[in-house]
Amino acid sequence: MAEADIDAVPAIHPELDNWRKNFVGVSYVHSASKFELFGAIDDLWLGNDGEYIVVDYKATSKKGEVSLDADWQISYKRQMEIYQWLLRKNGLPVSQRGWFVYCNGKRDADGFNNKVEFIVKLLPYEGSDDWIDDALVDARDTLESNELPPASETCDYCIYREETACFETHDNHRSLDLKV
Repeated sequence: MAEADIDAVPAIHPELDNWRKNFVGVSYVHSASKFELFGAIDDLWLGNDGEYIVVDYKATSKKGEVSLDADWQISYKRQMEIYQWLLRKNGLPVSQRGWFVYCNGKRDADGFNNKVEFIVKLLPYEGSDDWIDDALVDARDTLESNELPPASETCDYCIYREETACFETHDNHRSLDLKV
C-alpha cells in the first residue's frame, strides 16, 4: 500500500469475516424492487479520512501489463460498485475509489517447479453506484412483465436463441429436420 501511496490500513470490523464468506457476504434488501442482494468482498481497508475502501483481488496469467481497459472488464467494475453500494446501504462511509489487487502470473519462468510467481499491481477505480437503484427496479419490472425484453446484439444467449429458433415448434418440443 505504501508503494502506491495509499493512505489506509486493513479495516477491522465485527462483520468483516461474514462479509468475506461466499453466499453470506454483505447483504441488503432493496425495498423498491424487493430483491435481496449480497456479495462476498475480498478485502476492506480503512482510509485515514474514515472512509472504507473496497478491495477486490484478481488473478490471471497473461503477457504484458494488466489493466481495467478491456470491454469485458466492465463486469469487474460493476462488481466493485455493487460492493460499494452494499456497504453504504449497511451504513458505512465508503470511498468512491476502490482498488483492484491484480496478480499476473509470470509466464517467462524457466519452469513450473511447483510454484507460480506473480507480479502484483494495484489498480485504482473510481466507482459510481448511481445506476444500481434504477437497474434493480427495471429488473423487477421486466420480471413482472408479460413482455420479453428485446434481444441484445452482445448477449450470447440471445444470439443462440435467435439462431436456433427455427428448430423449435410451437408446442416447445424440439425437432431437427436433418436431411442426409
